[in-house]
This record gives sequence, C-alpha cells and structure tokens, in this order.
Amino acid sequence: MASIDDLFKKPGPPSNKRKFEYTHDPKAVYKAAKVDANGNVKSNGTATVEDLSKDDDMEAGPAPPPDESDEIIDDEEGRFFGGGITSDTADVLDFIDKQDEGHDEVRKSVQDYRGKRLTSCQQKPEKIDAAWLRKLALNFERRISKNSELRAKFEDDPQKFMGSEADLDADIKALSILSEHPDLYGEFAKLGCVASLVSLLSHENTDIAIDAIEVVNELTDEDVEAEQEQWDAVVDAMLEADLLSLLFDNITRVLENLSSRSAISESVGKDTPFIPWLLKRIQHKESTVSQNKQYSAEILAILLQSSSFNRTKLIEADGVDILLQLLSPYRKRDPAKGTEEEEYVENLFDCVTCCVDEPAGKTKMLEAEGIELCLIMLREGKMSKPRALRLLDHALGGTAGAVCCEKLVEAAGLKTIFSILMKKHDNQTTAHLLGILSSLLRSLPADSPPRIRLLAKFVERDYEKIARTVQIRRECAARVGAVDREIESEKGGEEREGREGMADEWLSRRLDAGLYSLQTADVVLAWLVAEDRGARGRVEALLAERDEELGVLRGTLLEQLDSMDPAGEEDRDEMVRDMLATLIEHLR
Repeated sequence: MASIDDLFKKPGPPSNKRKFEYTHDPKAVYKAAKVDANGNVKSNGTATVEDLSKDDDMEAGPAPPPDESDEIIDDEEGRFFGGGITSDTADVLDFIDKQDEGHDEVRKSVQDYRGKRLTSCQQKPEKIDAAWLRKLALNFERRISKNSELRAKFEDDPQKFMGSEADLDADIKALSILSEHPDLYGEFAKLGCVASLVSLLSHENTDIAIDAIEVVNELTDEDVEAEQEQWDAVVDAMLEADLLSLLFDNITRVLENLSSRSAISESVGKDTPFIPWLLKRIQHKESTVSQNKQYSAEILAILLQSSSFNRTKLIEADGVDILLQLLSPYRKRDPAKGTEEEEYVENLFDCVTCCVDEPAGKTKMLEAEGIELCLIMLREGKMSKPRALRLLDHALGGTAGAVCCEKLVEAAGLKTIFSILMKKHDNQTTAHLLGILSSLLRSLPADSPPRIRLLAKFVERDYEKIARTVQIRRECAARVGAVDREIESEKGGEEREGREGMADEWLSRRLDAGLYSLQTADVVLAWLVAEDRGARGRVEALLAERDEELGVLRGTLLEQLDSMDPAGEEDRDEMVRDMLATLIEHLR
C-alpha cells in the first residue's frame, strides 16, 4: 500500500481544470482565466470549431474591477457582473442614493440660509419704527379677528380654535417691546391697537386676559422713559376703551368665584393686606368719586359678605366708624343718579350692613352714633332712606341687638318708624319695616319704659298701627296664596322626584310674592295678641272681617317653625324656635 507521501509526490493524471495563479495584478488574474496550466490557450486536445466557440463563451475566475470611468455592464441574466444584485434592485439603490444626495443638498442649503440669516440679523438689527409698528398692528388685528371667527364657528370644539389662540397669545406678548420705544406710543394709540388690547381683558380664555393685563402694566410702568405727552396718549386711549371697568370685571369675577367658598375669601383677609388697603383707598378725597374709589368699595363689600373673619378684621380696624363718616355727607344730599358716586354710596351701605351682623359691629354702631345717623336719613334723605332702613333692620336683629333697640327708642325713633309704616311701600321696604318692629317686640325687656312706649304706639289712635299691619298681612297673603295655587296645579303633573327638584324654585317664588313679610307680620300680630287684651280683641275683629280667626296666624307660625332646621346649633335659632313655640300657645 502506498504511503501518503508517495501519493502526494506522484504526479496525477492530466487535468483540464484551470489553476489560479496568485498575482497582485487584477488584469493578470483576468488573463489567467484564458490559459491552461501549461501556458497554452485552453484546449481539450483536438479542438473543433464548435468546441472553440463554446470555450470562448465561457468565462471563469474573478471579475476584474472596472475602471472608475467604465459603466457597469449587466450580464445576460440581468445581474451585475459578479455582484448578485438584480437590475431592479440596482435602480432602487440608485434612487435612494440620489435622494440622499438631494437631502444633503437641502440640509446644506438650509444651514447656509440660517447662517446667512443669523449673520444678517447680527449685522443689521430690525428697525423698530412707525412702518414696523403698522405691520405689527395689522398682524395683531388679524389674529384677533381670526380667533373671534373660529371661536364663534367652532364654539363646541376647542381644538379648532386653540391654534389661533396660541398665535394671539404670542402676538400679545410681542407688544411688550413697545415699552422700550415710548416714542411710538402716540402712533400705537392712533392705530386703534390700544383699544383692541384692552378689549382682550374680557376674553373667555383667562390666559389671554392675563397676558393683556401684563402688557398694559408694562406699557404704563413707571420705569418706562416716556415723555408726559407720550404716556398720556396711551393711557387716555386705555381709559377710553373702558380699561378700569374691564379690570374690575376680571377682579370681581375672581372674587365672586372665591366668595362662594368662605375659606378662600377668608384667606384673602388673613394672608394679604388687601382689606386695610381697600379701607384706606375708599377714604381718598376726590372732587368727583372716581371709578377706582367706587370699585374699591364694591370689592370690600364682596369680601365682607362671605367671611365673618373679614368683617371682624374690618371692625377691629375701626371700619364701622370710618364707613359711617363716609356716609354722613349723604344724610341730606343725594348723589347724582347713574354715576359712580351713587354706586359708591350703595357699596358703603352694604359694607356697614355686613359689619353690624356681628355683635362687635353692633357695639361699634352705637359708639359711632350710627342709629342717630340712620334716623336722620329716614327723616330727611331720599336715596339713602331705604338703605338706612335696611341698616337699622340688621343692627336691631339678633340676640345682641337689644342695646340697639333701646337706643332707637331713646333717640325718638318710634315716631319715625311708625310714620313710614303708615305709608305704602314696595315689598323690600315693607319687609325691613316689619323686621324692625319684630326685633323691638322680641328684644325690649318686659315692663321696661321702652317696651311700654312701643306698645302705646300700637294702641294709640284706635289701634291704627295694628289695622295697618293687618292690611299689610292681607296684601301679602293674597299674593302668596295666588302663587300657592299655581304651585299646587304644577305639583299635580309632577312625579315625586320632580317635586323634590322643584322645591327650591317654588320656595323662591313664594318669597318673591311676600312670604317673609307675611310671616313677620303674623309674628308682630302674635306678640300684640300675647301682650295686650285690647290689642287681641282688635286683631280678632279685623280678621273676622274676612271670616278669619287667630288660627290663620297660628298656621303661619307653625309653617315657619317647621321650616327651621331642628339640628341648628346657633343660639339665635334656638331662641327663635322658643319664641315661635310660645307665641303659638298664646294663639289657641
């Protein structure tokens, strides 16, 4: 058996396979594919024409790399020579390469443009002049119009107009640059942009309104280096556009929302110096009451209505005395109708009325001689008369109102009150009159001189004050009865759940018809029936004229007692329940 070495050393049979001779020259490699191992042209011994043509068509070995200038030539099968990629794929790759080259050119162009633009901006800053302002104003007006149109058209689809709102927001902020160019204030006002800017304070989007307020603040800031004429131009235009009213509307809108929650309103009094500032602001002496002064009084009234803490804080700051001093000039003089001064006076009355609901406020009212001031207004005032009557009603009410009741009798106020009672008035004035009489009967001590004087007033002139009270009761009962009949007919067509939902509305309608006045008048008559036999007989006789008895008074008091919350923990509620229960017993 031959060894392995012999097998490898022994020359083998002749072979037609071409051998690849290594070379670094690609062309040599290509030529090697056409010669055999002996250097001759490839042949199988005896060559024929047919064989030669076949051999000529055959190509073997690696393909030579084409020159950079040569195009790639596909073979017969549609492939790149030696690449294994179809022509379609090649077309796709060519397209991608061209697109990449195109994107690169675009990117380069954009970068070049940005660079040139930045260089241009750095070299030539934008000129801010009248032409620039007119262009800015035109664009600003277009933004406002577009936003208004889209809001009206797509009211229920905010996504449709939010884009225009963002553009408007950006344009508003861009106006702040004018604070650096006060020389354009006059032109800015002439173009009407000031009015447009101010109008945005009432925009439904609070962000837009806040941005407008900020720009107004920047344009009118004390640090702006503007001449007086320039500053006046823009400020006058803002005032003509009703800036103060719109500012107040924004503040009032927020405060009214906050006042619905006493805790939030109370935090305004605790955490800010707002209330002392408002109290100081309403004391500024002005030849004519300005809007700022009137708005300050109104905001103060809103804060006092919703928080006992705020009322106490104002009382401790001697606010009751200050408010009464501010009201004193109007005891005989009425402010002009439809002016800021008229609203200012009404707001001052509201502030004092809120304060006297607190026990400390009643004490301050006495110390400041507020009872006497109200009586003067009732005798000599016109516009102030119904508001002074309302103030007295609140001052005399409650358990702490006894001292005010006694002061009213001492100040000869009974004559004034009863003279007003004998005249015909609207429902509100009548309700306050009856409230004062009810407080006097409830709070004045038994057998005391003030109480005796009060009862004597009802008895004098053949019980004419009692007859007037019964007449008021009849008028109120007729109106309430008509509403009750309407409600009964509505209840017939309502299911149980519907009735519960309508309960508040029905009560509101009864109150508007005079339910409170009816209940208060019956309380006054019940007191008189319990106090004096002659008064009892007179009341019974007057009721008998309409085939009525004391039972109608008793029914009204029972309804009032049943409507009170039995879980009420306030001392006042408990006292009222006890008073009603006692009066009901005397009407049997």
